[in-house]
Formats: sequence, structure tokens, C-alpha cells
Amino acid sequence: MTIAYLVNQYPKVSHSFIRREISGLEACGIRVARFSIRSCESELVDEADKLELEKTRLVLGVGKVGLLFGLLRIFATKPVRFLIALGLTLKIGLGSERGLLNHLAYLAEACVLLGWFSELGVTHVHAHFGTNSTTVAMLCHVLGGVPYSFTVHGPEEFDKVKAIALEEKIKRAAFVVAISSFGKSQLYRWCEYQQWSKIHEIHCGVDKMFLHQSLTSVPDEPRLVCVGRLSEQKGHLLLIEAAGQLAAEGLPFKLVLVGDGSLRPQIEARIAQLGLQDNVEITGWASNAEVQQQILASRALVLPSFAEGLPVVIMEALALGRPVIGTYVAGIPELVEPEVCGWLVPPGSVEELIAVMRKVLQLPVETLERMGKAGVERVAQRHDAAREAGKLAVLFRASLEPLSEPEINSEKIKEVQSVS
Repeated sequence: MTIAYLVNQYPKVSHSFIRREISGLEACGIRVARFSIRSCESELVDEADKLELEKTRLVLGVGKVGLLFGLLRIFATKPVRFLIALGLTLKIGLGSERGLLNHLAYLAEACVLLGWFSELGVTHVHAHFGTNSTTVAMLCHVLGGVPYSFTVHGPEEFDKVKAIALEEKIKRAAFVVAISSFGKSQLYRWCEYQQWSKIHEIHCGVDKMFLHQSLTSVPDEPRLVCVGRLSEQKGHLLLIEAAGQLAAEGLPFKLVLVGDGSLRPQIEARIAQLGLQDNVEITGWASNAEVQQQILASRALVLPSFAEGLPVVIMEALALGRPVIGTYVAGIPELVEPEVCGWLVPPGSVEELIAVMRKVLQLPVETLERMGKAGVERVAQRHDAAREAGKLAVLFRASLEPLSEPEINSEKIKEVQSVS
């Protein structure tokens, strides 16, 4: 069995969970071929990501001539299939935010992949994120390629359901994965009831680098860390406002922002305006090991997001024995239990964020360590990457093993549903 993994950008700094998932599948005896539409090599800092890049084939690496050749080859050898796929491309492209031209490019990418999948004996393709990578996987399937499935993370997919033809993708998929109960409920919203049985909940997870580690004492130092891409939806500017208020109160603290992104200039400008240069530090992109050390050096992780799926960094922090300050958004409340392993505040409320940050900076270390231990247990139970990959392996095998006896089909369906 050879499964193709298709992602718009892979490997990527913020996509270590995909690398862990692939590793877990390979440990289950499944061969995985990696494919990425484009590269973000310049951002990579983790050696594990750099090694993954060597194993990954880039679709756009063939260039414009390669894309055109792939398109013409499939048109010449599979004219009927090509015209059906072209019709679907026109249908979803005309109603999309990316436009018809981009969707014609997706069709060309699907044609290239169709040839590669045939060469490698790929039996199924799985895409991460329900956006353009899943569009390419769906078009490849319509061209006569292998079945496909995809994992929906949110919030992007749920913000533009019609524009990305999410219902069409669910209808044609062998199965669909949601990373949280909240995500599954949103998929239920946007497809017919008859499609619900193909939607399964499988969590993103952390590996032995974070699980089963000896707990490190919470530091006395009043230090918090925020790990994530510097973008509007993560709430960094609100976090800086909260930091400004705490500094104005004379409360000593250090806030470390681990990550980079388009919002960095605005964040740096606001830090300067509020005179927070001694309180707030931005590290830029960091490796997994560096992220781990930043979390361990802090009293808690703070992530005041406005929109999310279920951030893997929350799992990482809890696994390392650090409580989390999060928001009542998407799947976060499914993992962070208030006053047990962290705190939740309403998204957008700077007043409540300030109150919780102040509390965490002043709490006894013993209280934080007790909450940290509770977080370790929750992550071990719900977000072990190897265990979750095993659930996904069951789905792959079930989708690829034709069963002729109705009762066997029934048993297989029960087996798959039992892991979701």
C-alpha cells in the first residue's frame, strides 16, 4: 500500500504535525510518498523538516512547460476524463475567490500528479487542508486517478465554504477527517446527512519529543510564551495591548513571541509605541527543540486567538507540563479545561486576558505544576501522534480493501467508526 500525501506547502515550520502523522503511518507499515504544490524552503529551520524536504516532490518544480505538457498528455490519452475534469474545474473555478485561471492551473497540477502516482503505484491520496491541495486531489481523482481523502483543520475552510467548494469535495471523497469535535460539526453543517458517515474525528498529535518526558519544574521567573505565526487571527496585537497594561501597572514580566509572519512589522511598531522593548521579545521562526526550550522556560503558554482549528502548540505546551491561556474558540475548549490545565478567555477581550495573565504571573509555582500534570495526562490520552496515525491507517486500509460480503462490510464500518 502506497499513500500519497499532498499539501500546498510541505514541509513547513507550522506543519510538524503532518510530519509526525506520516511517521506514525510508516510505523504502521504504510508507505507514504510526499508531494507538495510549492516549497517554502527558505523558512525551514528544523533539521527534521529539511530532511523531509529531500523526500518531497514539488509539483511546481516541473515549471510552466512541465505543467502544459502534463495537461496535453492527459488530454491526448484520456480525452473523456479530461473533459469531465475540465467541466468540474469550470464549475468550481467560476464561483471561487481564486478565480478560473488558478483552477486551470490546479487541473494542470492534477495532470502532472496523475502520471507520478501511476509511476509510484500510489493507491490513495490524502490531502491536508480542504483548500487548493484538496482541489488538486479531487481533480486528479476525476481524471481517473486514485481515491482521495482530506483533513480539514479550520478556520480557513469554514470561513469560505462555498468559495472552496467544500461540499463537492466531501461528496467525492472516500472519507474526510476533522481534527476536533467542533470541526466535525462544521463539516456536518455543509454536507448532506447521507455524507456524515464518511466524516471521522482524528486528532493531530505530539510525539515522544514531547510525550513521556520527565517533568521540568515551572520557573519562578515571571515569563510567558506565545508560539505561532504572526498573523491577525492569532491575536498578537491584543496580547501586546495586555502586556502594555501589565507593564503600566509596574508588574515585572517577560513575554516571548516565537514565530514570524506578515504582522511582525505592526507588532514591532506597537511594542515600540508602548515602550515594551524590555518586556517583549520576538524570536522569529524556531526549531522544535527551540520551541520546546522556550515553553519550558515559561510559566505558561498564552494564545489569544480569534480563529483556530485546534493549535498543536497547545498540545505541546500541555505535554511539557505547562498550563495554557487560550480562548473559547473552535476545538480549544475540548482540550483546555479552565482551572484544571489552563484558562480560557473570550476572544477579543483584552480585560479578561489581562486578568488571567496577571494571575498566572503571580500564582505559586506549585499550583502551576499541578495544572501542568493534569495537562500532561490529557494530551497523552487524546493527542498521541502514533495512536492517532493508527486510526488513520485503519481508514486507509478500509477504503482500499474491497469487501464482497455485506456482513464483512458492516464489520469494517464498525471498526472504522470505533476509532473516530
